[in-house]
Amino acid sequence: MPSKVRIALDAMGGDVGAAVVIPGAAISLSRHRETEFLLVGDRARIEPELDRHPELKAASRIIHTDVAVSMEDKPSQALRRGRKTSSMWLAIDAVKKGEADVAISAGNTGALMAMARFNLRMLPGIDRPALAAIWPTMRGDSVVLDLGATIGGDARHLVALAVMGSAMASVLFSKKRPTVGLLNIGVEEIKGHEEIREAGEILRAMNLPQLDYIGFVEGDGISKGLADVIVTEGFSGNIALKATEGAARQIAGLLRDEMRRSWMTKLGYLFARSAFQTLRDKMDPNKANGGVFLGLNGVVVKSHGGTNAEGFAYAIDVGYEMAKFDLLNKINQMLNRDGGALNSVPTAPEDVS
Repeated sequence: MPSKVRIALDAMGGDVGAAVVIPGAAISLSRHRETEFLLVGDRARIEPELDRHPELKAASRIIHTDVAVSMEDKPSQALRRGRKTSSMWLAIDAVKKGEADVAISAGNTGALMAMARFNLRMLPGIDRPALAAIWPTMRGDSVVLDLGATIGGDARHLVALAVMGSAMASVLFSKKRPTVGLLNIGVEEIKGHEEIREAGEILRAMNLPQLDYIGFVEGDGISKGLADVIVTEGFSGNIALKATEGAARQIAGLLRDEMRRSWMTKLGYLFARSAFQTLRDKMDPNKANGGVFLGLNGVVVKSHGGTNAEGFAYAIDVGYEMAKFDLLNKINQMLNRDGGALNSVPTAPEDVS
């Protein structure tokens, strides 16, 4: 484990930029004292925020640029306009140059993925990146991927997701052999698309020592926490994520309205206030903030663009854990360093990059 974890922050990313990034970094630093920060962005915006946090200031260095990637930019536009000059690019480039162990941004997701893939390239044996995130469940937390980095995927891609997701889960949950399930429309082996059934057969036959494949998991199995890692391609993963976030907001709104409906419900709320607070904490999206782009030759973490300082701190915490416990090395070990774990898995011609 490295004695210091060096984190590059895109201080101009997200809806607010430095006003959230800097206090978020200060919160994370209070939890992880051995962190050093590279703050990439407009010095005129960073320094006033940094002056409010002396300990963070002592642990930070500013890389100045006044070029920011817009949340509305298409990935191709971001690459043309912000390559080698934007705060997002320079944060990623610090990882490539070995100046930082991880880059974190709350900026444009598509631009971040495009820049990271273009600059860092892919790990041997991996064709496409995946976005993996922590998913609160009834049993604790799970890792779910892909949440929308790319759309579609053959059996080989799904097997690669299983390998990378289990490596991430082993870091986060301190498990030597995380359980892995494939998201499907049913648990029976005959159900689902051909690539899902094929991926299941491959994972069962490979019997990898670093993961425990348990079979198919239906949509409700994610929230039940039936597996440490849930694997799906990006289209269905992103739909599952957005549907769950919408359901959480709906439940919270319904509860809030019901508690205000009459004096009796208001009185009941007073008696059950601690229970409602616990529920609110468990449903707080800020505490599950921080998606990791897996498959890259470097660690990049995506924060929600509209998060607050506490939420951004959680994204930094995720990046810290990934770097501190050497996620890339774990993935490489599971791929036998040269993609060997996937050599026996055929690649669909249209997915070769």
